[in-house]
Amino acid sequence: MRTIRFLLKKEFLQIFRNKAMVPIIFIMPLLQLLILSNAATYEIRNISFSVVDLDQSKFSRELISKFTSNGYFILSESSFSVPESEEGFKKNTSKLILQIPHDFEKDYRKTGNAEVQFIIDAEDASSAGLIYNYSSVIVQQFNSDIVTEWSGTNEIMNNPMINITYSNWFNPELNYKTYMVPGILAVLVSMIGIFLSGMNIVKEKEIGTIEQLNVTPIKKSQFIIGKLLPFWIIGLFELAFGIFLGRIIFNVPMLGNPLLIFFIASIYLLVILGMGLFISTMTDTQQQAMFISWFFMVIFMLMGGIFTPIESMPAWAQTITLFNPISHFVRVMRMIMLKGSGLKDVLPTIYIISAYAVVMLSLAIFRYRKVEG
Repeated sequence: MRTIRFLLKKEFLQIFRNKAMVPIIFIMPLLQLLILSNAATYEIRNISFSVVDLDQSKFSRELISKFTSNGYFILSESSFSVPESEEGFKKNTSKLILQIPHDFEKDYRKTGNAEVQFIIDAEDASSAGLIYNYSSVIVQQFNSDIVTEWSGTNEIMNNPMINITYSNWFNPELNYKTYMVPGILAVLVSMIGIFLSGMNIVKEKEIGTIEQLNVTPIKKSQFIIGKLLPFWIIGLFELAFGIFLGRIIFNVPMLGNPLLIFFIASIYLLVILGMGLFISTMTDTQQQAMFISWFFMVIFMLMGGIFTPIESMPAWAQTITLFNPISHFVRVMRMIMLKGSGLKDVLPTIYIISAYAVVMLSLAIFRYRKVEG
């Protein structure tokens, strides 16, 4: 223990003397949490749209008012020609064209049926789907208001109706930050662990101190513990700090046991630190270690279920995610924080992460050929 204590002291001194590491440890997680939590959302607001109102009636004006008064749409221009409005797509100043045909109000009053056309910029398929859904809801609400106005309240009440009441579990206000923050915290902990540990041993190679360590009587196990433990402690500190910020700034709930999160995180960090240490033993410069670490992090993030649900991925991609440690940790973070899941609920994931930790640490230790004195 005395040897490990001296190694820890040496590692912490080396970490805080490194001007490149300090911003990565303290500044990068704070900025990424604040920025990504606000930017990473599939909710769309301030959608610019154009109107081609060929009817110029009371009904058409009321329908346009429905679009502009709900907080999601902003009217960018009005015209009497669809080709002219389509120029907004090319200039990226419009995402939707609402075309109201001639005799819109007349047809509605005469037959009870009328048509409107949505022309949507589908360059981004996900955004196009949301814009269509928003627009459809507005038109349905407009139709409901007209029917209520015509039929009267008493007649509506006399008709048989089915009243639907609902509540949203785990995220009652449908706040996307509540869903994203736990995933972003998992990413931040992963980035801290893999980048710092990835640059660790390779830095010893660059400055020439690895040879000095190799001729000391330090055992291989002591050396590995001394290299990993500081970043393990820093990773848990970053997670605690991130959860605190998520609670204070974004009001993210903590329905489960925080100790269970830190227990799983302590195992998960062994996976990430083992990967970083493995990369560090296979590279000769910090730049190489950073590039390789970033290569794996991009794949892990994009296929980790953080931004895209794993269930919507192709079958082969879902199989690959079984070997993605971030996907397991993200799922556990959301389960515990948002659903209040207990140990029994996350036990299978703990087994997977533990097995992953054993494999990665074994590979890292095997790769590091320490000459024992």
